[in-house]
Amino acid sequence: MAVKVAGAAAGVVGKVAVSVSGWWRARRAAARRDAGMTTSEYAVGTIAAAAFAAVLYKIVTSGTVSGALESVIGKALDAPF
Repeated sequence: MAVKVAGAAAGVVGKVAVSVSGWWRARRAAARRDAGMTTSEYAVGTIAAAAFAAVLYKIVTSGTVSGALESVIGKALDAPF
């Protein structure tokens, strides 16, 4: 009787192992199919970074921000030690 239970348990464990390995095989195959997407993701990221840099440049070179930065730097350089 104990041998039948052990054999049945081993069969169930074997089936679970096969289904898990099949799941991993499917995930790896899906990851390989998506490998070409990285180029487009880098392109979108580069465009977004360039747009952010352009906006930041416009903000920093505006008269208000430029005056504030000059004031802060001037106060820092004139500080007594």
